Formats: sequence, structure tokens, C-alpha cells
Amino acid sequence: MIEITDLQKIGVGLAGFGVFFLFLGVLFFFDGGLLAIGNILFLSGLALVIGLERTFRFFFQTHKLKATGFFVGGMVVVLIGWPIVGMCVETYGFFLLFRGFFPVAINFLRRVPIIGTILYLPGINSLVSRFEDHNQMV
Repeated sequence: MIEITDLQKIGVGLAGFGVFFLFLGVLFFFDGGLLAIGNILFLSGLALVIGLERTFRFFFQTHKLKATGFFVGGMVVVLIGWPIVGMCVETYGFFLLFRGFFPVAINFLRRVPIIGTILYLPGINSLVSRFEDHNQMV
């Protein structure tokens, strides 16, 4: 079994709170303060879970620089005061950064009993299979 350090446990908590604050920020009509706190907590949690060096290497790979630019640029735009535009830019960067993980996540979700049944419905299956075909694990 993999041993989880205390810093990684704290990182999972910070990332969870970050996602929660991002959700609240969107729920409260793109509140800039909640979105900014969510971004900071999510990134600090990610850094604690996988480590600072691996986080830096993940975001600054040469083929992911465009995605990192959009992701960080969206955060800056949220902090400047345009939360809707910033979240759109940040979401685009997020999808570019993590598109290699989507096939793995979809295959996992297809094995979950209720969600798997929903993902195999005809209209949803064709939409989900588009994400699954891009099998880039970089």
C-alpha cells in the first residue's frame, strides 16, 4: 500500500477546499473573491500533493506552455476583476492541460454502476467517446 504523508493529506484538503470555493464562486454569479481563493487553494493543494518540482515540471513542459498560459492568464484576469472572462479562459487552459487524463477518468466512470449506465446512453456515449479517443497520456 502507498504511504501518504501528512503534507499530501493537507494538499488533498486544500485542493478539495479550492474546488469547493471555485464552485461557490460560480454559484454566486462569478464572485471574484471566491474564485481567487479557490484558484490559490487548488494550486497550493496540487503542489503539496505531487510536490513543487513535479508541479513545476507539469505546468512548464514545452508542449503545455500554451495551456499553462491560458490557465494562469485566466487566474490573472479573475484577479483583475473580470471573473466571467477569466473563468472562460481558465477553463480552456484547464481542458488543454488535463486532456490526457480525460480518457482515464472516462474509463473509470464507465465502471461506476449508475454513472456508467448514463455514459452508455446513445447520445451521451457518442459525446463521451470523442474525449475517450484522444488517448494522449502526456
